[in-house]
Amino acid sequence: MSPDTSHDMRRALAAGLSGYLIWGVAPLFFQTLDFASALEIILHRIIWAVPLLAGSLALSGRLRAALGVLADRRTLLTLLATSSLISVNWWGFIYAVNSGHVLQASLGYYINPLMSVAVGVIILREPLGPWRIAAISLAALGVANQILTVGEVPWISLMLATTFTAYGYLRKVAAVDGRVGLLWETLFMLPFALIAFAWLQASGAGHFLETPLQTALLVAAGAVTVIPLLLYTIGVRGLRLSTMGLLQFIAPTLQFSIGVMSGETFETGHLITFAFIWAGVGCFTWSQIRRERKLEALAEET
Repeated sequence: MSPDTSHDMRRALAAGLSGYLIWGVAPLFFQTLDFASALEIILHRIIWAVPLLAGSLALSGRLRAALGVLADRRTLLTLLATSSLISVNWWGFIYAVNSGHVLQASLGYYINPLMSVAVGVIILREPLGPWRIAAISLAALGVANQILTVGEVPWISLMLATTFTAYGYLRKVAAVDGRVGLLWETLFMLPFALIAFAWLQASGAGHFLETPLQTALLVAAGAVTVIPLLLYTIGVRGLRLSTMGLLQFIAPTLQFSIGVMSGETFETGHLITFAFIWAGVGCFTWSQIRRERKLEALAEET
């Protein structure tokens, strides 16, 4: 491995790790916005993400590529659909954090890759294999335990996992740069966000200019939305899929820790649910590693 390649891999690892760390501790930031409703926070995530994304694309010379999407009607329609999905996902996450359900949020993001496997098998006809069967089965058992033993349908978890799985599948179909896609998604939402923002402020329900601190925190919501995505983009371009597959579980693990330390209800039934999910995650991760090793062996043979 050349020094340049080694440097690029370290840079990618640092970026990917940083992105997932920010996503993992994001609940701590959004908890400081408890003065605002989930809707108001989402509006500011959208409004302030747009100039940050446009600036990032302009600096990297990708703004022309973003404008080029206008010529592709199918991609625009796909991004319109992903815009709706990610807005629901953002709202669900903020609602979970600010209503004391961080554990459910973490459970949703543990389930998400396992649900993606099921989608890949059903829709994309991807091979399943015993380890992936075990991963999906264990995740299903975890959800069933939460319903039957705890007596609670984890609707927040399922909503977050479902919307993000659908979002990920459609974004894969769209095949556009992460920043370009997110710019268009937020641009689609921007007119509605500005109208709702103006209504909130006019009705006295908004908190944007109440104090300098509140204003700064609401503006920072845009940065918390954009920065981890930019870091993730650097990471995914320079790291193996198996490495990114391991890193993706950092975020829900940190969220889980925050939920427990915040004093959310976590009894034996909840532990059993997470134990099933964690076992499923282990099977999924091992299957990813095995598949990548096989691909590398085939590449060396050819």
